[in-house]
Amino acid sequence: MHAPLIRTLMNVLSPAGSRARLSILIFHRVPSEPDSLFPEEPDISQFDRICQALQKWCNVLPLSHAIERIKTSSLPARAACITFDDGYSDNCRNALPVLSKYGLHATFFVATGFLNGGRMWNDTLIESVRATPHESIDLTDMELGRLRTQSFEDKRAALAAIVPALKHLERSQREDAVASVASRCGPAKIPNDLMMTDDEVCALHAAGMEIGAHTVNHPILARCAEPEASREIADGRATLESLIGERVGLFAYPNGKLGRDYTHEHVRLVRDLGFDAAVSTNPGASADGDDLFQLRRFTPWDREIWRFGLRLARNLT
Repeated sequence: MHAPLIRTLMNVLSPAGSRARLSILIFHRVPSEPDSLFPEEPDISQFDRICQALQKWCNVLPLSHAIERIKTSSLPARAACITFDDGYSDNCRNALPVLSKYGLHATFFVATGFLNGGRMWNDTLIESVRATPHESIDLTDMELGRLRTQSFEDKRAALAAIVPALKHLERSQREDAVASVASRCGPAKIPNDLMMTDDEVCALHAAGMEIGAHTVNHPILARCAEPEASREIADGRATLESLIGERVGLFAYPNGKLGRDYTHEHVRLVRDLGFDAAVSTNPGASADGDDLFQLRRFTPWDREIWRFGLRLARNLT
């Protein structure tokens, strides 16, 4: 019952042509079941409902096509794109069948250093805290105090404190801190199959999905010297191009907030390296005349579909 109203509202806020606005949705994981540590993150059932709604409300385009149509002021009404960051295996296993079911396209930005059994630092923290048998972990020396880890609510709160505290450390310092936290959580079997394999990247590409670059090691570019940032961006793209046998023209800034995670110098660097466009995680929708190397994105985590639709429409204002 909400679909016609939301579609009409979006028609008003994003008509076709020069006044159109492009909503770019960002996802990361699509687990098979709801995750007690991250209940707001869409599992496969919720992702199915989101895709069904997007099919009714929006004109979903491949990101590269949408970029070309921004250039010519020819976006359709209610234009939208779907993107995934990092390269999680469940993108291929769970998201791809749902996208195919509804005839939708997505762009997958892959950090190549974690393919084939790698694991991102934040996932090491998440899985260590998830598996710890201890009722608390003492991180007083990290100025985080003693954090309770008895219940899922405790563990959620602990991760909400730990991850931001470590995110912007220098890479070697962060690696040491992550290893220290993991050791204090106690011995546990941490999964090594969270990220995609080379074959899964190729499977997405073979299914008609777009593959974008996302660096090698997912660094905070704002904390990197320019030569290192350049290598991270260029080498990640080169690896993906060798995998899929095709040029990679799109890039996503890791973490993606201007000033905190990347700077205008990195925008220049991405442009100079020959990419066609880049996406950030700066909120909002993009429009005719906006910087194609800082396209905005929207995080769709509302559980009620009608709330998601209203927030998607509000994102256009």
